[in-house]
Amino acid sequence: MKNNFSGHLAEFMARQFFRVQGYGIIAKNYVTGRRTGAGEIDFIARRGKTIVFVEVKKRRDMETAAEALKPKQIKRIRRAAENFLAGQSRFQGCDIRFDVVLICFPFQIKHIKNAF
Repeated sequence: MKNNFSGHLAEFMARQFFRVQGYGIIAKNYVTGRRTGAGEIDFIARRGKTIVFVEVKKRRDMETAAEALKPKQIKRIRRAAENFLAGQSRFQGCDIRFDVVLICFPFQIKHIKNAF
């Protein structure tokens, strides 16, 4: 399976996983500061008063997927989240969480809440 296609499929599966759990998807592939290293968020979800910024990691096995998120990327995701929230006054007072979804094909999924 081509990496680009399998990456999009993994993100789609993760969004469906969140929807089944009662989350609404606010945005997908949110990018801020293109070509500046500012950051990208795979998708942003909401359930009640909780906003969740989600990073999806697809690899051949769960251990490799778990190791794929590096400190530099975490910093970029946080920066992108700050940028997103700065332009969204409707989310003031909401709890914020950063989750990671690990995916291995054909179908293995692990949701890590408050990953960072």
